[in-house]
Order: sequence, then C-alpha cells, then structure tokens
Amino acid sequence: MTEQTPLDRFRHALTGTARALSQDAEVEVAWTADVPAQAGRNFRVPLPGRTLPESQAREARGAADSFALRLRHHDEGVHAKGAPPEPVARACYDAIEQARYEAVGATSMGGVRANLAAAVEQRTAADPIGRASKAEDVPLPTALSLLLREALTGAEVPARASAGVELVRGWIEEKAGGDIAGLAGKLEDQRAFQSLALDLLRHLDLTRPAPSDSSDTEEGDGEDGPTPEDEGEEAPEEAGAEPQSADMRGEPTDGDSEGEGEGEEVEGSEEAGEGQPSDEAEEGMMPVRPNRPWTEIPDGFDYRPYTEKFDEVVGAEDLCDPDELERLRAYLDSQLAGLQGLVTRLANRLQRRLMAQQNRSWDFDQEEGLLDAARLARVVISPGHSLSYKVERETDFKDTVVTLLIDNSGSMRGRPISIAAISADILARTLERCGVKTEILGFTTRAWKGGQAREMWLADGRPQNPGRLNDLRHIVYKQADEPWRRARRNLGLMMREGLLKENIDGEALLWAHDRLLRRPEDRRILMVISDGAPVDDSTLSVNQAGYLESHLRKVIDWIEKQSPVQLVAIGIGHDVTRYYRRAVTIMDVEQLGGTMIEQLAGLFEGDG
Repeated sequence: MTEQTPLDRFRHALTGTARALSQDAEVEVAWTADVPAQAGRNFRVPLPGRTLPESQAREARGAADSFALRLRHHDEGVHAKGAPPEPVARACYDAIEQARYEAVGATSMGGVRANLAAAVEQRTAADPIGRASKAEDVPLPTALSLLLREALTGAEVPARASAGVELVRGWIEEKAGGDIAGLAGKLEDQRAFQSLALDLLRHLDLTRPAPSDSSDTEEGDGEDGPTPEDEGEEAPEEAGAEPQSADMRGEPTDGDSEGEGEGEEVEGSEEAGEGQPSDEAEEGMMPVRPNRPWTEIPDGFDYRPYTEKFDEVVGAEDLCDPDELERLRAYLDSQLAGLQGLVTRLANRLQRRLMAQQNRSWDFDQEEGLLDAARLARVVISPGHSLSYKVERETDFKDTVVTLLIDNSGSMRGRPISIAAISADILARTLERCGVKTEILGFTTRAWKGGQAREMWLADGRPQNPGRLNDLRHIVYKQADEPWRRARRNLGLMMREGLLKENIDGEALLWAHDRLLRRPEDRRILMVISDGAPVDDSTLSVNQAGYLESHLRKVIDWIEKQSPVQLVAIGIGHDVTRYYRRAVTIMDVEQLGGTMIEQLAGLFEGDG
C-alpha cells in the first residue's frame, strides 16, 4: 500500500471534519489550484504547500467549513424564491446569505471562527475593495458582507478591505443600520433572515418596490450582460454617486479572484451564482452564460474595437515562469489521471482510422505488376483468360493541419477547462503520430469589465457606440510546427488562477482562422470549444443589444460559406448548433474528449 503524504492525510482530516460539520456522510473534499468551489457534496478547496504552512492550511479549512455550513444551514429553494431580479441586489442578497450561514458556525465554534476568518482574508486579498479610492469604486456586495459579518460575529473587517468599507459604512448605516441590527436575531431562521435582508436591499435603493410582474425578467439569466452595466450607470444619479455604481454592479469579482460577468459568477464566487442551478450539478456543467434568443440586427450593423492598442497575442510561456508551468502541468495530470486512460483509448481509435486512410490501395486488372491471386479462379475455369495483375499505389491523403481554439473564459473554471486542456493535449499527441500538425490556441480578455480600452473611452468623454471596450488576450499554447513534447507544459497555464476572464468569440475566431490561412497544408480544420455565448460586460453595456453575438454569427457565416477552412464547434452545456452549421452540444463535460475525437474523425473521413 502506498504511503500517504502529509497533504493526503490533511485532506482526509478535512473531509472528516466537513462531513461532521455538514452532517452529511457523502461529502468529498478535493484540492484546486483555482478559486474554491462547491458542486453539491463535492468541495474543492485551495491546495496548500507541501509543508502545510499554517496560513494556507487555515484557508483550506475555512473554505471547507464554509461549504459545510452552507450544506447544513442553507436551503437553496428558499433562497432562490426570494431572490431579487436586479443584478446588484442579487449579488448583495447572495453575499448576505453567505454571511448568515458562516456566522451560524462562527458564533458557536471557536475553531470554525478562526478558519472562516482566514478564508475571508483570502477572499478579500484580490477583491477590488482593497483598491477602492472612492465610494463609487467599492463593490457593494463585499462591503455589505463584511459589515454584516462584523455585526453578527464581532469579527473585525480585514485590514486590506477596511479602507474601502469605511468609504461606504456611513451611507449603509444611515440607510439600513436598523436592518443590520435586526438580522442578528434571526441567524437560525433563513426565511425570517431573508425577509429582513430584502428590506435592507430596498432601503439601500437596490431593489424596486414589490411589482414582480414579468416585465423584463423572463430571460433573467440571459440578459444579465447588458443590464448590470446599465443599472450601474444610473445608480450615481439615483443615490448621489453612492456605492452602487457601474463598477459594483457585477459582484465582487475583478482581477484574479472570481468568475463573473453575465452569469459567470456561478462558478467563481464561492457558492453563489446569478440564480443559476449549477451549484447542484457537476462543476461548470450547467450553462453559465445566456442562451439568449437571437434578435435580428440591421444589415448596416457594424463591429469595431474602440482601440487595438492594448490587445495582445502571447505565448503561454510568456505569461508564467517555467517552475510554475511545471507545477500547474503536474496538477493538471494529477486531476485527470482517470480521464486520461479513456481519452487515450479513444485517441488510439482515431489514430487507427487515420492510418487506415493512409494505407496503400491497389489498381486491378493491370497488364503488369503483382499477380492477382484472387482472379486465378477465372483462369482455371476459362484458360483463355490472360493472367491478371495488380499495382500498388499511394492513397491521396491530404496534408492536414488542425487548430483547437479553446474558450478561456471564467465560466470554464474547474473541470471544463481541465478536461479541455487534457483532451487537447492527448489529441495533439495522437495527430502528431499520424503526421497531422496541430495548433492549440486560447482566447480571453486581459481584464474584467473592460481594461485600458475602457479607461481610454472614459477619458475621451464616453462617445456613443464605441464598439469593443476590452483588451483581448489571445494565447498560443502550441504552434502547428512545434513538437508536442516542447509545448506539453504550456497547457498547464489553463489551470492558473486569474487567467480566465471574459470572451469575445468573433475576433478570436478571425484570429485563429487567419493563422490557418497562412498554413501551406491542403486541408485546414478549425475546432472551437466553448461553453457559452460571447460575453464582455463593458462592451455589451454601451452598444446595441446582441453586439458581440451578431459579430460572431457574421464571422461564422463567412467562414462556413466562403473559406477553405473546415469549421466545427463543441458546446459544453451551451447550444452552439444555433451558431455553427457543423456543431454538437454536450451537457456532461466528461464527454468532451470522445466528442472531439469523433468530430475530427468525421471530418477526416468526409470528402474534405
């Protein structure tokens, strides 16, 4: 029997504690190099160093304790029933509920209190509240949760966030101080606590008075993209530049910390999402971005970036030092040891099919060549027939290059991006053995909610219809002419916390397509792997509805009708068949490797 490492023993101890705290014997705890996440009874907590530094061990314990308390003291049905439709209000509502069930544990158990304090420190470390210099910059969900934690448990606000909290403390206490005091007496009663929390949100002018008609919430999780930014732009006028402005409308996620955008917070913000049910599903498996119905855009519709000055095309090795790449690659391998065997078997099957196409074939009934023994019978029956010969010839197997374009957006966090990376890795190895060159690319943005392009637009006086307002980051994980062994570790970069942000699919598709057109191969195949529609809050909030989606459709239509490149797409939990002519949608990420291989095999066996 293999000897357990200190990390293994620590994980088993965490699992036992989480089961006891949640009173659920089926809880499982696993490590993650990304943001902590919960999917039902499966907890993913931060991976501490091998020597188990005290601070990192406490962060892992805190994440596990928080998930266990959620499992025991939180009723998702009750929570969803009272959830407000307004995006900022919903983010605050989720943060308040997390403060409640964590306070239940913190007030009754000293050890849990210390662990949760470490987890809160870790959550606020990368939160934009630490960088806020004025009230408008403070993410209201974070500030509210910290003030409520202080009131419910007596715990001080973390030092990194204290300055930001002080910017809005007076305003919050003036409008909702009585509500916060009342919440302390309702910790154990989720329904009563929820009712008071909704009163608090109304007093902060974050929710509209009671009408809950179906005005514009029918597609609630589908319209979150443009709506939050719109709400944010109006907030300063409503509340005198109070802290529900544009920068906070999308939850406490900025930089590296948590997934966000329209629905992307489902995975990234500890447990709470935009009302999506994906917490109960396999991590990242429910659609985390909108499947919006397409609305016709006028033919004159135009697409443009506000500026391309800050865009970048970068090699994976330039975004991470070699030691960290090695560590991330090792983590990727360890996460998917079980899956690797299955995908490898499927890849071997693809290899056999490709090699069969490259086998030699024969021309029969020739005047000379090798004697065709299969036709000797007719010579015996009718000696007048001459002997038949056959000539071996090479099959015309087109020289081929395959590009895998992988969505690197925040909603792919966790298992989807891990399986996409390992499937791309195994596929590249397989195709290399068959003499087929493979390029692996990724696409995301450099910032959440607009980067330097947005800042330039603001400095220019916010001109109307500015076009794309974020900075693109296109990543080259493996070049077509690069051997797999040299690019292998680059794929570990997809595991890096903070890499996955927003996604602008149309421009990524054009970039990958342009690279393919420069290749000398006869057959060029572009496979896109994505889990949702294009999303960039900054762009969607100040342009026409469907701006990014319209551009994506036009790009796809042009490639499919006019380009020599063969285009195929795989959607993970998201219907891509409404965009791409040749596409397949999978609801279980475990199917990804096999689906990629089957789709490629179909293209190779087609008439090209």
